[in-house]
Amino acid sequence: MDAKRERLTIVAAGLVIGVIAATLARLGNPVNMGFCIACFLRDIAGALGLHQAAAVQYIRPEIPGLVLGSLAAALVKKEFAPRGGSAPVTRFVLGFFVMIGCLMFLGCPFRMILRLAGGDGNALLGLVGFAAGILAGVFFLNRGYSLKRTYKQPATEGWVLPVMMVVFLALLIAAPAFIHFTEAGGGPGGMHAAVWVSLAAGLIVGALAQRTRLCMVGGIRDLILFREPKLLLGFAAIFAAALLANLALGSFAPGFIEQPVAHTDGLWNALGMFLAGYGCVLLGGCPLRQLVLSGEGNADSAAAVLGLMVGAAFAHNFGLAASGAGPTGAGKIAVMIGIAAVSALACVNTFGKKQ
Repeated sequence: MDAKRERLTIVAAGLVIGVIAATLARLGNPVNMGFCIACFLRDIAGALGLHQAAAVQYIRPEIPGLVLGSLAAALVKKEFAPRGGSAPVTRFVLGFFVMIGCLMFLGCPFRMILRLAGGDGNALLGLVGFAAGILAGVFFLNRGYSLKRTYKQPATEGWVLPVMMVVFLALLIAAPAFIHFTEAGGGPGGMHAAVWVSLAAGLIVGALAQRTRLCMVGGIRDLILFREPKLLLGFAAIFAAALLANLALGSFAPGFIEQPVAHTDGLWNALGMFLAGYGCVLLGGCPLRQLVLSGEGNADSAAAVLGLMVGAAFAHNFGLAASGAGPTGAGKIAVMIGIAAVSALACVNTFGKKQ
């Protein structure tokens, strides 16, 4: 695929994804949350009983759809290749702290774009922090940061997370007594589109993201390192399509105050996304990209996804997640610990290997 055609394909995929995200919000998902990898993994963690925050417990079909859509696209193109062994525990820890940052901001990079497209001015501060976090990560990339290479793994390693996603779907449909669901209207977990609509949306987005390699972190990183804007064009297209869809649906509400599932503390919106961007650069991709790579058989990305889920459970069990009322004291401490921990991992995997 030549460069021009590749860029057009990425933009077209972004436009489709943006419309899907805005439509999901219209069909029942929380406002400005047609897609949010961090929020949806948090909801799944709650549904499985990993945390007890009753307002955010639901097995979101979009997440299994993303992984299975990526898997299907990878199988069709013969790109399913089980691999791993590139510091999986470090990736788990990075995923854990990325989630701490996302739940301070109340959204992942994907939702940050959707919040901007919905008129939420608070996301601008998040974007500034996110870009600064990526710059911090790029500092280490330029000095040799590496989690070493991956190695070919047995097929079972690559199938673990996709099979888990099938199990999640089965639990959603069967709804056994031990699965937790937010009561309808009782919080973000109680707001969702129909199961099959959400699943179909996830499958489409997962396949498109797999084919185009969409990644918000990768887009900014590549623009800084290589002056290559193609991945960033995809997220610009998501923003444009979601914005136009919101305008057409009457869902655009510009401002800072009383934005849905958001708070107005600019400093901690920025610091939360600083931590998220910083950790994602060191992981090699945003939460969306980690799910897509998991669908391709990458066991290290699966470890990062599990780290995200455990981070979500930890955040809600210990009062670290922000809310519409703003960040908690414990959450602020956790974000600062996260920045320090991620910096330590960056140093060890940059300068330590030279000793």
